Amino acid sequence: MAARRRGKGGMMTPPGVSPSIFAAALAAFEAVVGKEWMFTSEEDVALYRDAYSPFRDEGEERLASAAVAPASTEEVQQIVRIANRYKIPIYPISTGKNLGYGGSAPVLSGSVVVDLKRLNRIIEVNEKNAYCIVEPGVSYFDLYEHLRATGSKLWIDCPDPGWGSLLGNAIDRGGGYTAANYRNHFDSHCGMEVVLPDGELMRTGMGAIPAAKTWQMYKSGCGPWIDGIFSQANYGIVTKMGFWLMPEPEAYLRVKVHAPRYRDLVPLVETLNYLENSRITSGFPDLATPLLGYPPTGQVQLFNEGLSSYPMDERHKALLAGAPLGYSPELEQYGLAKGIPYWELWLSFYGPMEVIDAQWNAARRHFSAVIPDVRFAEADRLTLPINPDDAGKYHEAELGVPSLRAFSIGARTAFNPTPSHGHMWFSPIVERTGEAIFEANRVFSEAARRLDMPIFRSFSMPACFWERNFIFILATPVTEDAATNRRYVEGFKELIRIGGERGWGEYRTAPVFQETVMGVYSFNDHILSKFHATLKDAIDPNGILAAGRYDIWPRHLRKARP
Repeated sequence: MAARRRGKGGMMTPPGVSPSIFAAALAAFEAVVGKEWMFTSEEDVALYRDAYSPFRDEGEERLASAAVAPASTEEVQQIVRIANRYKIPIYPISTGKNLGYGGSAPVLSGSVVVDLKRLNRIIEVNEKNAYCIVEPGVSYFDLYEHLRATGSKLWIDCPDPGWGSLLGNAIDRGGGYTAANYRNHFDSHCGMEVVLPDGELMRTGMGAIPAAKTWQMYKSGCGPWIDGIFSQANYGIVTKMGFWLMPEPEAYLRVKVHAPRYRDLVPLVETLNYLENSRITSGFPDLATPLLGYPPTGQVQLFNEGLSSYPMDERHKALLAGAPLGYSPELEQYGLAKGIPYWELWLSFYGPMEVIDAQWNAARRHFSAVIPDVRFAEADRLTLPINPDDAGKYHEAELGVPSLRAFSIGARTAFNPTPSHGHMWFSPIVERTGEAIFEANRVFSEAARRLDMPIFRSFSMPACFWERNFIFILATPVTEDAATNRRYVEGFKELIRIGGERGWGEYRTAPVFQETVMGVYSFNDHILSKFHATLKDAIDPNGILAAGRYDIWPRHLRKARP
């Protein structure tokens, strides 16, 4: 069952919905939000396409049939009830800035997008208990500017770039760059308000008490903690969410640890894990390899011209070409002779400077005990607060400042003369060990070369957004050539399956890959997906909400998925 494509002068309709029923539903939606906020023209609906879709203008492209933008929780409830009455599939988005993971396009073509951008209130900022409550349309920029305007001493934790929704990024389980207990955005939330698929309103945790005083102070309440089922799922529309904010520290120190030999990566990571798990360091750790030309994640835009602080001569480039998996004895000796570290670990510390200095001393002691010839350097030592005009000298997100500088990474430069037309993020989670970095590069590099995929063609380093795991985040380009894009999509799916065979799964993905990704989570004959389906049938019997999101389909679409 497929959506009817938009014809000349006509309108796409959801799968299985007649034009007359659809017209009646749109009229009911419009009566709730007003004509200005009901979008049905081809020009308006095109704004909800995935700007990075690999199937642009092809049959497989995921397209909305219309969009509606409510202004309140009550209007969201009315829209959900109308969708149930007419059996109209709806697809909620916060601000639709999820580039590389699907953007604002629905999983099921023909769905009506419920655009929550008008729910943009910052409901509360509690300075003493360091939390906020926001609606889905509040962006990182919005909250940052509000905190500045009110003289707040609280920081946000934001991703690159910072234009998206706090709520939306957390619901899709994104990450950021400040202290460890704030970088995992879903973990740092506390309490949510949800419109359920039947239009009823529910508050989770302590918010279920009508006169709640601690909704944003204690996560679980009493009984089962259910917040998790509303992330990367389709069991409700979250209209309010609380977040714990980071008190502005007194000072910030960013340092570098240089390890000279290939096998040093193993004790380097082991020591990092100990320091982070012991809270000797809590800022964003960032791994790079100067010898192999791979920059630290948080510094890419600062190193954009050449992507390395160590320029390469012709001998260096030749040795790299002879070390496809990142190692040869000759390359290691070259690095030792030239003083170019094999591995570079950036650490950051927040707090009173006397505490930071003690932590940095302890960290150096631990690294020195296990890595011969290890070297240390200080990159930045700042007394806070920083002048906002100076934040651009650093990776702003590590100072709680949102920016759009991440878009400079793919821009046209002398080093990137033919930028792509978008990207699809390949983002597997692997163990937090040096051996896992070596193994992932071997496995994915061999597969990428066989599949002629443009990722893992040189040695790649993972990111450390969350504790106790690594994540590789590599962009598969979207091109102007449909055949190339199709080949990349199939290669991407094969890399997902290969990762699954090794026990590595994607943490998040675009709609085109969600079925493949969830297929990897197959323990006990896919019992997890079966449980998801059981919940879907109980909570959303009409299957109106975000059909197919993360491969959770309603009963009537399950056997013949569009």
